Amino acid sequence: MRKSSLRRTCAALAAVTSLALAATACGGTTKEDVKSESTGAAASGGKADPNAATKKGLTVGFLPKQVNNPYFTTSDKGGEAALKELGSSYKEVGTNSGTDTAGQVSYVNTLTQQQVDAMAVSAQDPGALCTALKQAMSNDIKVVTYDSDTNPECRNAFVSQASGEDLGRTEVQLLAEQIGYKGEIAILSAAQTATNQNAWIEFMKDELKDPKYKDIKLVKVAYGDDDAQKSFQQTQGLLQEYPNLKGIISPTTVGIKAAAQYLSGSKYKGKVKLTGLGTPNDMRKYVKNGTVEAFELWDPAKLGALAAQTAVALVSGQITGAEGETFTAGGTSYTIGKDGVISLGKPTVFDAKNIDQFNF
Repeated sequence: MRKSSLRRTCAALAAVTSLALAATACGGTTKEDVKSESTGAAASGGKADPNAATKKGLTVGFLPKQVNNPYFTTSDKGGEAALKELGSSYKEVGTNSGTDTAGQVSYVNTLTQQQVDAMAVSAQDPGALCTALKQAMSNDIKVVTYDSDTNPECRNAFVSQASGEDLGRTEVQLLAEQIGYKGEIAILSAAQTATNQNAWIEFMKDELKDPKYKDIKLVKVAYGDDDAQKSFQQTQGLLQEYPNLKGIISPTTVGIKAAAQYLSGSKYKGKVKLTGLGTPNDMRKYVKNGTVEAFELWDPAKLGALAAQTAVALVSGQITGAEGETFTAGGTSYTIGKDGVISLGKPTVFDAKNIDQFNF
């Protein structure tokens, strides 16, 4: 179906039913729309030409997991700057809640109707967006996920913050050093359905199987839904439920900040260790006042930039998202891995010695 006729059909359906239902009615993929299971990511319907010219004048829509979240504000500004440098346009849409999957579906459908050239999406749920994203791809829109992935067949490529294994294991290692490899620990995650959080937590659990952690016990995984107040309350609840708790890992920027806020004003300051993923600007005062010793993160602006650069490379035909393809973005060469995954690089550990060197 041509883009113009698809748009007219969807508009007519939307007049009598919801946007989500209209997208479903117009949806569906063919065998040609999806790669074989050996690669896992959605196909672009052609062969990559690494020497193809970079297209200009494109529009890339960013759909973060949550707008007005400082982390995504930083990452998406990185995407905007990269697109400007590449001669293309940026737009952002999204929900104020980190768990509004229906809202995300609606925004995917909106971007599809607006006929953007590509979209960069941080998914709240690995499967909930798939029907809408497949519809976008069948309408010749390239789909890049970043920060939090969908099922591989629902996008062309995923830009990962770092290796999920690196993130999961290093957070355990950081906390273990701080508590002397002994005691009860808990994890304060974001949403229970968050793809990235769940993947990292599985690696944390696997890391804890190493005999050197035999005296560390993971007592609970709590969920703050990337909501500051709920994360604050979950931290309070963990310490009430487990009075002997020695440490908390929070692999979410909202969660670690809320947990640090609670700990810094409580009797547990300096006694219960906290690490995870945070931004230097959010965590600086908690490092300096002794609430937090060390935490880690990648540069979210670079993550957003790479998502934008990947989207433009896909539209330009320089890559398709297949394993083994290589491309250059921002002067760095990247190789696409299994299931269309592109890794930004290893995380940076922030502590009192280096935190003032960073501003994001």
